[in-house]
Amino acid sequence: IPLSVAVIDMDWHVTAVDPELGTGWTGYTWNRELFPDPPAFLAELHHRGLAVTLNVHPADGIRRHEEAYPAVARAMGLDPGSGVAVEFDVTSREFVDAYLAHVHHPLEDQGVDFWWIDWQSGGATAIAGLDPLWMLNHIHYHDSARSGRRPLTFSRYSGPGSHRYPVGFSGDTITTWESLDFQPYFTATAANIGYPWWSHDIGGHMFGSRDIEMAVRWFQLGVFSPVNRLHSSSSPFASKEPWGYGPAAERIMAAFLRLRHRLVPYLYTAAWAAHTEQVALVRPMYHDHPSAVDAYHVPNQAMFGEHLLVAPITTAEDTAAHLASARAWLPEGAWIDVFTGHRHDGGRTVTLHRGLGGYPVLARAGAVVPLAGDAMADISTAPEAVDLRVFPGTAVSHLVEDDGSAVPGPAERRAVRIEQRLEVHQDATATLTVTLRPERGAADVRTVCLDVVGVASAEDVEAWVAGLPQHLGEPAPVTDELLAPALRVALGEVDLGAEIVVRIVGARTAPRDVAREAFALIDAAEIGFSAKEAAWRAVTGLGGLALAQELAGVDIPAVLRDALVETAAAREVW
Repeated sequence: IPLSVAVIDMDWHVTAVDPELGTGWTGYTWNRELFPDPPAFLAELHHRGLAVTLNVHPADGIRRHEEAYPAVARAMGLDPGSGVAVEFDVTSREFVDAYLAHVHHPLEDQGVDFWWIDWQSGGATAIAGLDPLWMLNHIHYHDSARSGRRPLTFSRYSGPGSHRYPVGFSGDTITTWESLDFQPYFTATAANIGYPWWSHDIGGHMFGSRDIEMAVRWFQLGVFSPVNRLHSSSSPFASKEPWGYGPAAERIMAAFLRLRHRLVPYLYTAAWAAHTEQVALVRPMYHDHPSAVDAYHVPNQAMFGEHLLVAPITTAEDTAAHLASARAWLPEGAWIDVFTGHRHDGGRTVTLHRGLGGYPVLARAGAVVPLAGDAMADISTAPEAVDLRVFPGTAVSHLVEDDGSAVPGPAERRAVRIEQRLEVHQDATATLTVTLRPERGAADVRTVCLDVVGVASAEDVEAWVAGLPQHLGEPAPVTDELLAPALRVALGEVDLGAEIVVRIVGARTAPRDVAREAFALIDAAEIGFSAKEAAWRAVTGLGGLALAQELAGVDIPAVLRDALVETAAAREVW
């Protein structure tokens, strides 16, 4: 299971504080019982490819038990021997300078990469109307950019207008289906006020109850959220390790977490679009389709990045059919299921049904979704192997990569950035042409594969790199633990700084086995055998509207009936 960030909550610091000093919520001194050698601990996390953030509640200032107290007291003109607390005052330049120089910077020198600025007791400061948490975001964000670094801070929500600085923490979620159902709506509509970077407590933080199905659905939502951060209370019964939910759930959760890691090139491209074009990574459907009335009637549905449509499942499954459903509006055009390869025609509202291992995510026909070739690869740099997942159709996609180390600015600090325009064109002769055209960036040699979804074979495959013919091996089918089967065209090591054109001539789609898919749905249902057999006779003997009419008279759960019709109605990729 790949990890990228270690988020260490407040018990990293001493919390058992003399009541005369206040509470243990504020703290900056390592708890040596838990972390006897903090620099070594942080170095080991970095060695494993993780960035590190620590949780802080600064409201109680710097008190005499803190290791940093003597230096801060002297900077504030106090005698360290007096033990007088240095009060928190975010409006004081003198305090802020001491707070950064003597408290935060030494911890950053040990290996802390950025800060989680959490709840502030009280909302008042010496300046009327100035929220202390808002100001802390301003201060930490700009301070984190010193020495030319790309700034980053992580913060609890501090009101409208606070979107300009942090990755947001929405607060402790309640572990209920109602709370899960609120998350996608909250995340998408937050983009309406320019706040696209939300980090929720995936899996639920506190209260509620253990529900394995709900936990799996929350993990799946996390994969298609701006930030995927698992978080729980300190209860030993609320941990979020996938293996704590049993082998079936663990298998699904782990597979989705690996997919999230592979999606980083796609996510990074979307992040760059948010930064430069103000297009939110997760956004309501009416952002892309403001004139479509139907776009306003699917509040939980959202676009995820450039070309993926997500209709989250936030309600429990039917206990007999073992299927859950989500209502989705599909814009005009064709949409291809990322996990099944089924094609759905747009311009209509549909209900999508999925078992626990499935999730409704559709790609626009013609989209190219760039994935890291190795789910366990270090994501602090661009992946050495890139799999370009091609969904047959005609569209333009993009890929933006850089080393993430510097902000755009003077040439000596500018990150090395590569931008690709990925064009797919499908013609009437079943020929797909995929063009990778560099828009910016120097030469960059990478191992590249094209995975064409829903295609089983082709008459011929041709490729050119910088206008020169490229010898390719025979394309071969490829399967994935989650994603739809595809035909893999291995380009080998190619220069992404050169134009690459691949023609897949006479592509043949993988034939759908509708009967096999329908059998799996009926077989999984816990209903009477006679009802199963009646449903099976309808599926194998009829099609189209006749199938729907026949199933209406069979005593099976409505969700199973609708899922069978959905299966029969779905088409091959073209």
